[in-house]
Amino acid sequence: MELPNAFKIIFTETAQILKNSDRRIFMARVVNALGKGGQRFAESEMNWNRDVIRKGKHELESGIRCIDYFSGRGRKPIEEHLPNLVEDIDLIVKGQSQTDPTFKTTRLYTRLSSAEVRQQLIEQNGYKDFDLPTDEIIRQKLQELGYRMRSVQKSQPKKKIPQTDAIFDQLSNIHTSAKNDETVLRISIDAKATVLVGPFSRGGKSWVTVRAADHDFQSGENLTPIGIFLPEYNDIKLYFSNSNITSDFIVDCMNDFWSMAKQHFPYVKTLLVNLDNGPENNSRRTQFMNRLTEFADEFQIDIQLAYYPPYHSKYNPIERVWGVLEQHWNGSLLDTKDAVIKLAQTMKWNGNNPIVKLVEKSYQTGVSLTQKAMALIEKRLERLEGLEKWFVKISPIPTKTMG
Repeated sequence: MELPNAFKIIFTETAQILKNSDRRIFMARVVNALGKGGQRFAESEMNWNRDVIRKGKHELESGIRCIDYFSGRGRKPIEEHLPNLVEDIDLIVKGQSQTDPTFKTTRLYTRLSSAEVRQQLIEQNGYKDFDLPTDEIIRQKLQELGYRMRSVQKSQPKKKIPQTDAIFDQLSNIHTSAKNDETVLRISIDAKATVLVGPFSRGGKSWVTVRAADHDFQSGENLTPIGIFLPEYNDIKLYFSNSNITSDFIVDCMNDFWSMAKQHFPYVKTLLVNLDNGPENNSRRTQFMNRLTEFADEFQIDIQLAYYPPYHSKYNPIERVWGVLEQHWNGSLLDTKDAVIKLAQTMKWNGNNPIVKLVEKSYQTGVSLTQKAMALIEKRLERLEGLEKWFVKISPIPTKTMG
């Protein structure tokens, strides 16, 4: 087969000017016009790639043009090489991140830098330095997980005690251990600020026109929510009460929760409970510790209390739930108890609705144990040396030896 040089130059230059499918279809038409042996001739005389020609012939015959995806070529994401990396990063940062203290957004802020996360991956998870990506890549992965690395003034704690870093280190250790142990179930417990029931403006926005009172007045009744959140399962149970939030109320909620949940976790032997050091649930509150020992004995389960440092309660995972709830019902009129409960029930957390319960029981404040009675309870408490207030384990008395 022979072709004048003038035609070869015209075909070659035209193919260089055209792009993408236009170029391939032009090449296919030239080859078809050349007849039998056209592909081999085009490859040897005009340096055309035969795979490109075949693709052009397919487009020409089918009438379907292929769209090039050059951006999809190149390096594979780091997850292709280290499939557990993102999960390990999330586990490290999750315990040391906090929600927006104002609940105006659902953003999370972490106290760790990308360099510190990289270092902890090496120390805690056994990664090799040369296997891990750069700090910048880890920062990008943190942003993809929803964490903000920017320092925000409103999210900085006001104070820091000498034990703060040690507490966070211990929290990270026990959370990692719990994640790898199916006999340990981690739960996060805390109460939200009291909700005023009435025609009050909440400062949010709604598609529905809402008429609120133009000034504040005394609310007829209030509701205070307490939440029990399972971080590893994204399950939530909310309890609302118009009574006082006391140690008895908190443990009663735990009792109700575990009475239903234990059948789903028959293999669990320890409840790892994340709390803040509130006045009604700190480890020096005599009635709280008394009720927890009763709880451990009744259900024959170990309880590991793990408190967040003072002034850092927003790091407790349940606080993220409060942020979503506040965003959900902002702009709505919480003028009745039913309105509060129904709006809480329609909140979505990772696609799931929480279980919501209204507690009608009245609770008395100021209940406490005598020093002698508390001394007996204290003998059953295993406090972590050096961090006695923040890490306490309570083991049950075996049923056969009770009484």
